[in-house]
Amino acid sequence: MKKTFILASLLVTAAALAADTQPLFDGNGGLPAIAAPTFNEPLDATWSKAKGSWAPTNGVLTAAELPADKHVAVLHHKVGLSAAVIELDFRLDGSPSIIIGCDGKTHIGRVCISPAAMSIAEDSVKPSHTIATLKTPVAPGEWHHLRVEWKGDRMAANFDGKELRAQHAYLATPKARSWIAVGKASAQIRGLKINGVKTEAKP
Repeated sequence: MKKTFILASLLVTAAALAADTQPLFDGNGGLPAIAAPTFNEPLDATWSKAKGSWAPTNGVLTAAELPADKHVAVLHHKVGLSAAVIELDFRLDGSPSIIIGCDGKTHIGRVCISPAAMSIAEDSVKPSHTIATLKTPVAPGEWHHLRVEWKGDRMAANFDGKELRAQHAYLATPKARSWIAVGKASAQIRGLKINGVKTEAKP
């Protein structure tokens, strides 16, 4: 009986860990691969450094705000995705936040990781309208895993196994690109992968 209980407990734990690694919207993670930069060479033409410094070296992308920009560091990925799964590891080195968002003609939605919380916001108004928040500490100087997803009018995030989801009509606005932003000081990124369905294609 004791062995059976232990085995059942292990199976439940394994199932829970597997659930943490599964995409929130797409079950089997079967969206087509869009980008997976190695950060061992310069970024290709699908990427655009809008603000700040973005330096790929030895498998790590270091992002830093530049004082002359008077703006957070922003990196654009110039591929619109109607459905997307964006995964990466990040480490905050003095930066208070990392943000992943999507744009049409203007900003549409975003996931923000700050020192004390994860939030999802939509951008039909200024400033952004936060529609979901989960308080969770973010240890500086340590690597964390983040997955951001959107599909239709829904957006979701999984930060180190903690999930947050939101729904808003404005999130269904057609996407023209995605972006990563780092505010105040610097952060490092590795293992970036983007899977999705391009905006001009049918999901």
